[in-house]
Amino acid sequence: MFSRPKPGESEADLLHFQNQFLAARASPAVKVVKKADKRKGEKRTTDAERPLLQDSKDVVMLDDFPDTLPALTPAPPKKSKIKSAYVHFEDEDPEERLESHDRHITAVFSKIIERDTSAAAVTMPVPTGDPFPRTFHRSEIKSEVKVASGRKSIFAQKMAARRAAEKAATAPSAADCVQIGSAAPNAQDPGGSAEEVPFLSTRDDKAGDFLTSQQPCLITGEGLGSQKSEEEVQAIHKENLEKLQSMSEEEIMQEQERLLAQLDPSLVAFLKSRRGGSEGQKKELKMEQNRQEEFVESLPVAQHGVRSSLSTQESGLEESVREEENTKVEITDDDLPVKPKKEWIHMDNVEFEKLEWMKDLPLPQQKKTKKGMQARFSLKGELIPADADLPTHLGLHHHGEEAERAGYSLQELFHLSRSQVIQQRTLALQVLGRIVQKARAGEFVSSLKGSILRLLLDAGFLFLLRFSLDDAVDNVMAAAVGALRALLVSLDDEKYLDWTFSWYQGMAAFPFVPSNEEEEEEEDEELNGTEKSQDKKLKDENKPDPDVARYDVVKGLLKTRIQHRLRYILEVVRPVPTVVLDILHILTHIARHSSEACSQLLDCPRLIETIVREFLPTQWDPQVAEPGCLLTSLHGVACATAMKFIRVLAGGGRNATARLLNKFEMKSRLSRFIAEDPVDLLLPREEAIRLSTEAFRLWAVAAAYGQACDLYRDLYPVLVRILQSLPELLSTCSEKSPLAELCVQRASAVVTLLIHVTQTAGYTAELQAKLSSSEDSEQVPPPSIAWNQVSGLQPFLETSLKKFLQEISQTETWQTLQPLTTTYVIYLGVYYRACSQQPSVNPVDCLEELERLTSEVLQPLLSQPAIQSMWDLLRPCSALCNPLSCSPAPESVFSIASLSCTGGKPPLSLVGSKSPFPFLTALLFLINSITDIHKGLTSKYSSVLGFRGLKDYLHQSWQSGPPSVTPSSAWILRHEYHLQYFVLALARRMAGACPNYTQHASLHHCVAMALLSRLLPGSEHLAYEVLLDLAFNPEFLPEGKAGGPEAADFSDILHLDSSAKLAQPGSVAASCSKATRGALLRESYQDLPSIRSCYLSHFVHLQPTLVHSQASYQGRNYLIQSMLLPEVKGPILPSDWPFFPLISLYNRVTNAETRGAVLNSLPLDLVNTVTWNLQWVLLLETWRAKTLQSIPTAAKLARLMCVFLTGSDLFLEAPIHRYTAALLSVYCQPKALDSLNLDAPLPGLASFHDLYISLLEQFEAVSFGDPLFGVFVLLPLQKRFSVHLRLSLFGEHTSILKALGVPLQQIPVPLERYTSPPEDNLNLLRLYFRTLVTGALRHNWCPVLYVVAVAHVNSFIFSQDSTTQETDAARKSMLRKTWLLVDETLKKHLLYYKLPNAESPLGFDLYEQLPPMRLRYLQTVTQKENTENATAQVS
Repeated sequence: MFSRPKPGESEADLLHFQNQFLAARASPAVKVVKKADKRKGEKRTTDAERPLLQDSKDVVMLDDFPDTLPALTPAPPKKSKIKSAYVHFEDEDPEERLESHDRHITAVFSKIIERDTSAAAVTMPVPTGDPFPRTFHRSEIKSEVKVASGRKSIFAQKMAARRAAEKAATAPSAADCVQIGSAAPNAQDPGGSAEEVPFLSTRDDKAGDFLTSQQPCLITGEGLGSQKSEEEVQAIHKENLEKLQSMSEEEIMQEQERLLAQLDPSLVAFLKSRRGGSEGQKKELKMEQNRQEEFVESLPVAQHGVRSSLSTQESGLEESVREEENTKVEITDDDLPVKPKKEWIHMDNVEFEKLEWMKDLPLPQQKKTKKGMQARFSLKGELIPADADLPTHLGLHHHGEEAERAGYSLQELFHLSRSQVIQQRTLALQVLGRIVQKARAGEFVSSLKGSILRLLLDAGFLFLLRFSLDDAVDNVMAAAVGALRALLVSLDDEKYLDWTFSWYQGMAAFPFVPSNEEEEEEEDEELNGTEKSQDKKLKDENKPDPDVARYDVVKGLLKTRIQHRLRYILEVVRPVPTVVLDILHILTHIARHSSEACSQLLDCPRLIETIVREFLPTQWDPQVAEPGCLLTSLHGVACATAMKFIRVLAGGGRNATARLLNKFEMKSRLSRFIAEDPVDLLLPREEAIRLSTEAFRLWAVAAAYGQACDLYRDLYPVLVRILQSLPELLSTCSEKSPLAELCVQRASAVVTLLIHVTQTAGYTAELQAKLSSSEDSEQVPPPSIAWNQVSGLQPFLETSLKKFLQEISQTETWQTLQPLTTTYVIYLGVYYRACSQQPSVNPVDCLEELERLTSEVLQPLLSQPAIQSMWDLLRPCSALCNPLSCSPAPESVFSIASLSCTGGKPPLSLVGSKSPFPFLTALLFLINSITDIHKGLTSKYSSVLGFRGLKDYLHQSWQSGPPSVTPSSAWILRHEYHLQYFVLALARRMAGACPNYTQHASLHHCVAMALLSRLLPGSEHLAYEVLLDLAFNPEFLPEGKAGGPEAADFSDILHLDSSAKLAQPGSVAASCSKATRGALLRESYQDLPSIRSCYLSHFVHLQPTLVHSQASYQGRNYLIQSMLLPEVKGPILPSDWPFFPLISLYNRVTNAETRGAVLNSLPLDLVNTVTWNLQWVLLLETWRAKTLQSIPTAAKLARLMCVFLTGSDLFLEAPIHRYTAALLSVYCQPKALDSLNLDAPLPGLASFHDLYISLLEQFEAVSFGDPLFGVFVLLPLQKRFSVHLRLSLFGEHTSILKALGVPLQQIPVPLERYTSPPEDNLNLLRLYFRTLVTGALRHNWCPVLYVVAVAHVNSFIFSQDSTTQETDAARKSMLRKTWLLVDETLKKHLLYYKLPNAESPLGFDLYEQLPPMRLRYLQTVTQKENTENATAQVS
């Protein structure tokens, strides 16, 4: 290892080091290589391989160092404040000090490449008599010679003038100019303006300059690399000039247009920019032209005219350029706030353009333009109008673009957010956060075009905030946290989620997972739920963070480990209370995302410990509760927001709740904050009530899993004391206390806790019996609470309920107390349902209590006018009847789940303060619980179904289409579907108990059918109950008993539903007998139990989710796994679920055939399954047609085609054939045919064309010429549908024509739909004519298509409309061939066809003789052919 030279060593020492290095023959640290020249395409060579005479460049390569600089950290570099305070010692080695401070050599340089000077011209200095080169002073240059530029300093202008003067001294002589000018005496101006000839002109000279130009403008010769490059360039330039001189003006213009059409516009712009040159070059050219004009007088007259015209145009253009520049920089002393004085040093020549920044700003644009202007915002995040004239002292004018406008654009704020100045970074993030908050509130919807949130997210706003969170400056971190909270969290969403927590099933909520359809792939359909989730998790782990955040912001943030950074800020930085609350809100939103997000938060080291220790302590400073106390730190003080975060986190799953209660000691915290009254907590009164409320809610969530029930025994006295104090809320609400709403929410949380404790205790006896009777060790252990421990609280609650119901007529008081009253009613329903199942309770006593409750409480309640008005409010507050009320907000983005709706949530909405839905749902739940236990009380509640408001609401709700499924609509509609289900459940009990119920049966059945196709994931239990007891219940189809089948037959006889008689196609099966539609309906009505069993068996794939849903709705808390419902991607059942058995069988067959296997495992009762499916569809199409209106007619026909594609001869079975024919007649009615659209995309079907091809192949293989099958083949061939369907039959499957023998009398579609309008596809017309002439299509084989082909060929050959030459020749040729046909019958049909007529044996009418016009046209065409033939024979 050789030592480095040290300070003080001489040149002799360096030579000595060199000799040592050469003697050691060591390898050098660097080596010289030949770097590839990209312009020449040379390969890299070493010194040994390079030829001696080859030009080269020296490239110094640094081993082990990258070519590019290392990535910088996101935060800007900070300037050191103690740099000057560094201490250096005298004996310190400078080399070691440099090494210690050397970061990376690539920070200085990475490659040293010698500049290529092989083509550079080398000139010798001009000899002078002076010993040194003579210098010049700028005063020697004339000041009048200036470059027309407003952006150059005085020195630069003087230098440019000097260079121009030197170039003028070496200008060509006058004789040269005359010689060049006389070379082309007849040359004219080849171009015109600069815009017209981009290749031959600059911005201020014309094509005439080429006649006097000595140097080319585009070709430089730099890439030739030889000493003769300039000669080559001059030769090329001379050749171009000669070519231009030999061309006329027209030829030049044609050549120019051809080049403009061939070249890329970007290349044209580049050439124009090269030709244009700089301002200095323009001035130099102008000066050269002025010198040449001095010799123009000696030129001929014609040339003088060309030159003078060019000069005039150039001077005009130069004047316009000069005017623009003058207007741009025209500044006087009056515009400047400080007047320059001549006595000031170096101010004798004032450069006004450099003082432009000092003048006053121009006024903002007042006029309105159609063109949109850039949005600018104030420091408060408010949008500033474009014409607002705000003073400059507000600090809104510190930007370069549009300096006259106040405010900052988003781009400028982004730029400021990465500034090195801390205050600028902080201010930019704060302003962006305020803009986002106002945008989410919808304040910019009417003012701005597009979505601000989408624009910010696309620009990388999320990761800007994430980088800012890593900043070491507290203010920047605080601003980033605030902006992130504004982006993710909606306080209104949290408010309404807390509001609905105590509703029926309100504790369960949908996860805040954005619905992402792009990420779902078809190949994953066969995977089960676990495999799907695992596969999706692996895909997300392999994706970059921005790609994940593009469709799910929370998931993208979790990939950046944001929870660890937030923990660090809480634990180490210990920010101010506002930042702490923002962080807790962010964590709460992340916990609502999914169970996986909850697990990641729980697994984050010291995150939960820090929150519990710092923000949920058991003791804190009592000064916090003093009035006017300003908190400087939230650490060490109990916080309701922290308790809410723990509660939301517990909703992620029972395992998370167990960890929180046991590992993180939340049980002791619950006892601490529940045992003490909020008045006694050393906190501000409102904060104390919120903290107590959240503690009860957390306990309720734990009790919903059957956990923390041991606290019930310890805190039983506290609960009794609270229940005894609940009636005092009446006086609090009547006095309109500001804390009344908070007290009611706390009381509702207490009753919600008792609801779940009662549910848990209700199954204790059942679990105890199972555990004692079974030896299985996996049995669920019974909870530590018995029924006799909870039954004593019911009298307190019922007494309070009676007192509160007396206030129902007081609107304001009732509106405040309604949430608490709702939980009371839910509690009674849960209590009596659990009480009836207890072996220790006397059933008679339970029934007597229900009778007393009905007579003393519920019946008087139902007779009150206030209840009547509640039923009337159902329709105005319904989300189904008012779909816009739950439509997403304009600023909502799909990657951030939000419950915000358009227009907010006014009082008259489903979750508004005046909504009757929570109380009426709870009331119907209680009534259903009572009637389920005591069947004899069912008739007592018959008045419920008779309320006018309820009937109007039901009638309107099932007819209106459901809103699109979004996070907001799913959350709202789930509560509305609960009310509809309880109405239907009560109706089911009324159907068997009340004789006069039949009048409501049809309405309730329509509601049930609509509800089945709308229920969302998590409500599988409700869907199962509706299928089991309502959808197929004969009591809800009164038409079956009230003459419905007879009415259908009578309708067919009188043709009430169609303008023409629809004959059902026959069958090739001998045993198949026709049946009337009434007989089929009567048989279907009798088979309803079998139909129900068929459908229930085909929905068995929903069994796993059904078990979880049943556990939630039946109150089996020990089976509930999570309070988060399944992810919403759509309804549980598809809209076409009545066809589901048929589709399921078809998919099984298709999937097996795709894999190359033959499916032999079709159900043994395949015929019965398909028959029951067709029976159910026929019942619905006849008696409940409106419930299937959401399914397109084309989709129904496509589903019906599956009958022919499932199994080989399944369609030949007599029952299947009869019901398929009956449904076909329904779908072929005029209204249905008019709505039939096979060209539009169909739900659940990738391509109808592919399905039709499969149908043709199946018909060709197994049809046996069945007429019904043939009708399904003929239906898509109507003229208004895609021509590709007809081409596929006549082009590729012509063998079908022999078996497609559907009689004209059995085709249910009028022939006019096939024959008009005339066919215009020439290929199809040729196929028609070919099949007719070759005999592939005959009347006795396929009468329907024979009529169609004859009609279209006849219309084509006699058409005399103007058309293309090819079409005209084709129709004349086809007419001649028709005239020469040997088959006289076909010839007659083609020539004498008149109109289609289904009653005629041929299917169409014939002319007895051709009309005169057609006859003359026929004679003209045929005589022309004879004349041509005769001419050919003579020649």
